[in-house]
This record gives sequence, C-alpha cells and structure tokens, in this order.
Amino acid sequence: MTHQRIGLALAVAAAAALAPTAPQAVEIAAGAWKFTLNGNVNADYIHSSCESTPVIVTGGLACTEVDGQSTASSVSNGLLPAAFVFGVSTTQNGLDITGTFGMYPGTSTNDGGDPNHAIGGTTNTGLGTAGLDIRQVYLTFGNKEMGTFTVGRNIGLFGQDAILNDMTLPGVGGPGGAATGLPGNTTLGSIGLGYIYTDWLSQIDYTTPDMGGTKVTFGIFDPLNPIGAPPEPKSAPGFHGKIAYTMGGLYLSASGLYQKQTATPTVAEYNSHAWDVGGKYAIAGFEVAGWYYKATGVGTTALFLLGADAVGNPRDSDGYLAQVTYTVGPTKFGVNYGTSKLHATSAEQAADPVAAGELVGNNSKITGGIYHKLTDNLTILGEYSNVKSKALNDGQNTGNTFNVGAFLSF
Repeated sequence: MTHQRIGLALAVAAAAALAPTAPQAVEIAAGAWKFTLNGNVNADYIHSSCESTPVIVTGGLACTEVDGQSTASSVSNGLLPAAFVFGVSTTQNGLDITGTFGMYPGTSTNDGGDPNHAIGGTTNTGLGTAGLDIRQVYLTFGNKEMGTFTVGRNIGLFGQDAILNDMTLPGVGGPGGAATGLPGNTTLGSIGLGYIYTDWLSQIDYTTPDMGGTKVTFGIFDPLNPIGAPPEPKSAPGFHGKIAYTMGGLYLSASGLYQKQTATPTVAEYNSHAWDVGGKYAIAGFEVAGWYYKATGVGTTALFLLGADAVGNPRDSDGYLAQVTYTVGPTKFGVNYGTSKLHATSAEQAADPVAAGELVGNNSKITGGIYHKLTDNLTILGEYSNVKSKALNDGQNTGNTFNVGAFLSF
C-alpha cells in the first residue's frame, strides 16, 4: 500500500458525521403515541488542490496526489450525510418514553458495503448505487424528576460538543475521501483537525434532571477494538461521561472516556483515557467557541486510531478547535482553526526512528465559510479550507479545498 493510500485509509476511517438538530417536519398523533420524522438532504461541489510532491505522513489528513493527479473534483455529501430520523414517543405510568431509528443515505456512488469509508467494492463507476448507513437505534425513558436513561446506539459523549458546534457541520471542511476519487457519504469537517470523532456507540447512559442549568450524563459503551487490530473480547465495557452548564448565551461542557485495551500475543494490555473541555458564548450576533482535548491511548482522528505503538505502549495526543462566527440577518460568516497532535512513544523512537519520524505529529486546518439561509430550512453555503499534515520528522503535506453547496433541513 503506498503512503498516499495509507493516508486515504486513515482519513476516510473517521469520515462519518451527525444528524442535525432540526424542527420536526412531520408529527402524527395516534392515540397515546406520537410519530415524528426529521432529517436533511445536502450536496456540495468540492474541488481540492493536493500536495503534488508528497512526503510520507502516516496518519496525515492533507490530500496528496494519486497516480500523478493532484487535483480532485466531486459532487457529494459534506460532513453530514443525508438523514431520515424516525421517532416515536408516549407517556406511560409517569414515564416519558421515546424510540429513535435513523437512516443516513449518501449521494456518491458506493457499492462497497461501507458507505462512509468508500474502501473496497465499486466506487464512482456507472451502474452503481449510493450507500445507506444505519447509525441510530435507541430508546429513552424517564422524566423531569428522575432524569433519563438512554439505551441503544447513539452519539458518544466524549468529543460530542466539539463536532456539534463545528460551523462546518452543514458544509465540508476537510475533504477526506472527496479529494481522492473515492468519496463516501461524508467529509471530515474538523474531525482529526481539532477534535477526535465522537462516533456512534452502543451504550447505556443516565442523564440527571436539570440542576440550575447543569446536567450530568454518564454510562457505559460497547468497547471498541483499535482500528486495524484483530477483534479481541473485552472483559469490561468502556465508560464515558459529560457535564454541561447553560446560562443565557453561555454554554460550558466537559466530557471524558475510559477503556482498557486487551493484551494479545504481540501487544501488551494498556489503558485508554481522554477528556475535553470547552464552551461557547453568544452576544450581539457574534459567537465565540472553543474546545480542547487531551488523550492517552486513544490516538487521533477516530477513537483508537494510532492510539499505541506496535507493542502496546500508549501514545499521547491533544488538540483544540477555536471558532468565531457572526450572523447578520439570514447570513452567517465564520472562521475556525483546529489542530490535532500525536506523540510517538520513546520505545518506538528508539526501536525504529525512521518509522517514528514519519508518524503524523500534527494535522491542522483553517476554514472560512459563508452560510446563507434562503428560507428557514434551506441554506446555501461556500467554504475554503487549508489542511496541513506535518510528520514528526518535519515532513509536511498541504491541501486546499473549495466547496459550494446547499443544505435542506426538515
């Protein structure tokens, strides 16, 4: 596998995103039950100018030439795939009960069976079809006095607020697979470029009642294997939690996770843990937001991607996303900058300094965007993004992306 394709695999392995929070377009009452439907449809023209003389950056997210071609065009989804989210709700014996099922189709041709990754199978050929991702299947029960339990597959807690408040959510940001000729359902936004992807996890959580603007959520999730590693049974679940505080235009939050990775014949057992902290403040059309994270054994871009060296010594990582937006009338202007850093272990630096030097030390991005609401539900947008990937040996690749598109929420 060439280093360009390694970079592609790492980029698209994290390229999945979230359903937007939108007003419910359809609401039907049937006896004691209420049925709802909401979601979005979107597409962008995406053009990337990629590094034409690339160096090896293992885990780098800046696009590089493929087979001598250093520019790429696509018409595909942005950070969000399309979404159709069905919900049911009722109240029984004093408990508010809901169920949610979310389907996430794409627009790009992908017969590979993995609509977000676009690896394998048939992509971008005639007689193909788009992929469908099922990422939300969960129930909730509780009330204002006792709090709420969430059971099933839903968005994770660690890193959740960073991506939900990323201004590129309806846009593109980092192009990911869209700059390679293998577009999937999603681009990167700022995934791996300021935060680690929160992901969709099978989980059981409890959220406290509102306590003067503060809510706490904690629970367990189905433990994940490191990306690229063989499956291994885990003796315990993963644990995650989040605390959030809201007062007027101020929002603050912190989250974290912990999971033990199982030993194998060649890899030692190690602990993975991470936390983030940040918030946003809105006043007079301006909104300033930022989140910082720090992790050990979790890696970069996606959960448990490059989280440890070859023998199981956990790598440290950290990063942040900073963002300023200004909204006047129906138009929002914004700029955000993010960086994600990964640190090699002393053991791998001593054992193979060349390979350790080629490991990504820093993926960073700056995006400027304009988002204009033609109607309450229809937004047209344009963005420019510059992505840089720097190896620990100071080798660097740079890519530039421009996109324009439309986003309909309902």
